[in-house]
Amino acid sequence: MVGAGIVGLAHAALAADRGLSVLVIDRDHRAVGASIRNFGHCCITAQTGDLYELAITGRKHWLDFSERAGFWATESGAVVVARTETELRVLHELAAHREPGQIVLLSAAETCARLGRVAAAEVSDVTTSPVVVGGAWLRDDLRVDPRTTVASLAAWLGSRPDTSVRWNTSAVGFGSGTGRTALVRTSRGEVEADYVFVCVGHDVDLLFPELAEGHRIERCSLQMAAAAGPEGLELEPAVLTATSMLRYGAFAEMPSAPDLLAEVQAQDPALLDIGANVMFTQRPDGTLLLGDSHAYQKTADPFLAESATALLLDRIQDVLGVESLDITERWQGIYASSEVGPLLVDGVAPGVTAVSVTAGIGMTVSFGLAARNVSALP
Repeated sequence: MVGAGIVGLAHAALAADRGLSVLVIDRDHRAVGASIRNFGHCCITAQTGDLYELAITGRKHWLDFSERAGFWATESGAVVVARTETELRVLHELAAHREPGQIVLLSAAETCARLGRVAAAEVSDVTTSPVVVGGAWLRDDLRVDPRTTVASLAAWLGSRPDTSVRWNTSAVGFGSGTGRTALVRTSRGEVEADYVFVCVGHDVDLLFPELAEGHRIERCSLQMAAAAGPEGLELEPAVLTATSMLRYGAFAEMPSAPDLLAEVQAQDPALLDIGANVMFTQRPDGTLLLGDSHAYQKTADPFLAESATALLLDRIQDVLGVESLDITERWQGIYASSEVGPLLVDGVAPGVTAVSVTAGIGMTVSFGLAARNVSALP
């Protein structure tokens, strides 16, 4: 296994469960990429088609490995906040398309209650407040702590007798093995294996440039921030908004989605200019994870625009009903993106398969994708 992010570790965990001996290598000394720079939100309900099947399949594995590896995970679901009748209409349409109970429509008062005590206390009359007109609870979504999950899973895998994790070890090339199918040339010597999954996210172009060009892979760079949780805020679900509905397939396929896009374009075009997904989660320690913006290039610009962070922060404060949040951290996330499709699974050499989630849903589909790929092994 090349790559110790969540996609690589999911493949490693399920391969080990199948009874295979597994070696994971990663160029860094610990996971520092997209797997720790996200919201910790497994956005299951908002997927559609094949991605929904992968997400719902992976859900049980998330919960299983949470118990076995000892990382925090919660079946908290997600709340989508509707602030206009158009937004609410999209939620009603999606609820009608899903099985009863998977999407629970909420009143304004119920939505504010799900946002925590701070939001509810700040709205004098939540039944008529223009801040929130209603919402929906997405039952099947999960949350994990992005800062600790991957490290815990890697440590647990490294403690198993059939699995080892080697950090600070880079893959530099691939070939045919003498005793086994595949050969991986690494910065610490050669390794032979029957099967190799290369799960290096957006860096697939560094190892397989022609494959990346054919799949038209770019780097999506995003801006996120962390804030101290306001006193009294206890936020269990992930919180999504109108821009989230524009980004996720299940919402975007609804009949009223074009009306929603036109409404956001007319009322808050600055959000579309930065590719915003205004959403947030709360870590177990109370910290709020806030975001995010999206920009696409083959090589990501490393510079963060303070105006984008300020815009996101302002809109999140409105949803929470607080005057200000105390920012403690800012960072840039980067993930692979492709207009060709959200997944790349390609046999690049005998026994070697490149795997990349080329959309911002790596946490969501990681275990489902791994289950499919591992089950397809001879």
